[in-house]
Amino acid sequence: MSQLIASHRENAEVYTDPVVCKQKSLELLKEINMPNGLLPLEDIVEVGRNAETGFVWLKQKKAKEHKYKKIGKLVWYDTEVTAFVENRRMKKLTGVKSKEILIWVTISDISISDPECKKINFATPTGLSRSFPASAFEEEEEEEKK
Repeated sequence: MSQLIASHRENAEVYTDPVVCKQKSLELLKEINMPNGLLPLEDIVEVGRNAETGFVWLKQKKAKEHKYKKIGKLVWYDTEVTAFVENRRMKKLTGVKSKEILIWVTISDISISDPECKKINFATPTGLSRSFPASAFEEEEEEEKK
């Protein structure tokens, strides 16, 4: 367990049942008004949330790559993903990288600044950012049902 998680574990809600973990990860995204396919993690073994600090963590059995088909982007999720969350924002994000041409770029901030324009912004620690349609991050099975 990372030191960051250990420092926020006290007073946090922690879940370790895989079914509950998946449910809690989706509830979190809904609560902060983010697309439900933003964290397509598998085999989640722990979800924790410290309501006082806004810190959340998700642990999965193994790292995962996921391709967002609508925008052709490959994203890598580590075994541990952490962030401080608030409405329409995940900041100080760890454990998420996006493939840009030939290199993996760390994503440190995800936000939706204007819910009307339906764009989601991804920023790196260096301040570079890109925007995509938020709909590209909806769970694909749900999109297929429509």
